[in-house]
This record gives sequence, structure tokens and C-alpha cells, in this order.
Amino acid sequence: MKDLNILPADLPVPADDGACDHLTGSRLPSVFLNSTSGKSIDIGSLAGAVVIFFYPMNGKPGSAPMVGWNDIPGARGCTPQACSFRDDYSKLQLLGLQVFGISSQPLADQKEARAWLSLPYELLNDSQLVLTKAMNLPTFEYEFATYIKRITIIAIDGVIKKTFYPVFPPDKNVSDVIKWVEKNQAKLTQTN
Repeated sequence: MKDLNILPADLPVPADDGACDHLTGSRLPSVFLNSTSGKSIDIGSLAGAVVIFFYPMNGKPGSAPMVGWNDIPGARGCTPQACSFRDDYSKLQLLGLQVFGISSQPLADQKEARAWLSLPYELLNDSQLVLTKAMNLPTFEYEFATYIKRITIIAIDGVIKKTFYPVFPPDKNVSDVIKWVEKNQAKLTQTN
């Protein structure tokens, strides 16, 4: 299947292995990541309400998924997830959320993906896995490379208020984020 926007119906569902149980209530570490706009952003100093979705990697337009990629629970779906955050970006802004996507794929690939997907938000690069290690995020190996498992967090003034893990299906993640924010506005206005 070459259309990366369409998820196969038979994708394996990732299991909750407890690898993100430690995140909710913790503080985002002070780690600087390069963005697709050329800025260096300190994750720990992001003010206000922020949604960050961690994803393995975006494929390239017209390219088939890598061999065996569809068989890895939670690996497939980065493009549909990124596009769903794009499509609901104005609603997320109205809810007071900043949006960032983070992956370990090369920054040049992220810049290309941001351009061809017309993403209105920044993608941040953790190719050295500095943030991933600082937060003790789950990863997986594929063909000698390390990828971050799909996780979404909502933080307020640097404190994680909600963790979505595992994220499945990835194209519905933004709907889950919006529903949670609408139900938990009080949590997003509390300061620590």
C-alpha cells in the first residue's frame, strides 16, 4: 500500500506495557531540541498548555511502508496522525493548546514532511534521543535504528497532566486529545 494516509484495517494493536505510567504528574526536562523552523526549543520551559505527540517517523509521499513496518504494533500511522493534528489545529488553538510533534528521524526528513503535509505546527528533532532518555520513553528497534513509540502528552507549564499510551488508532488521537481537554479545562488552568 503506497498511500501513507490510509491505515490498513489489519494493523496490530499495541498493548499497554506500562512504559509510560511514570509520566503523568512529572515535569518536562530542560532539553533543547532543533525545530523544523530552525529554532532550538527548550521543552522544559514551554509555558501554558502544550500537546506533544511523539511518533516513530513520517514516510515519504508515494513510498510504500518499510518491509515489516506494518507488523510492528503502533509503528504505522505517523502521517495520518500528523495530518489529524493539522486538520484540527485551529480547534486546538481555540482550546489554548500549542502543538509539537517529536520523532527521532533526521531533521531534514522532518522538514520535508512538514512542508509536504502543510503542517502549521513545529516538528522537533530528537535524533540523539536526549529527550527520550531524559523522560524514559519507550522505544523500539527497526533495521539498526531506534524509534520512539507513539505517545501523546498534555502538559501545563511544564507539568504533564495527561498521557495517551498506547495511541491507537493514530488518526483518532487528536479527537481523544480534544475530548480530554474539553472535559478537563480546570486541570489546564491550574499552575504549579
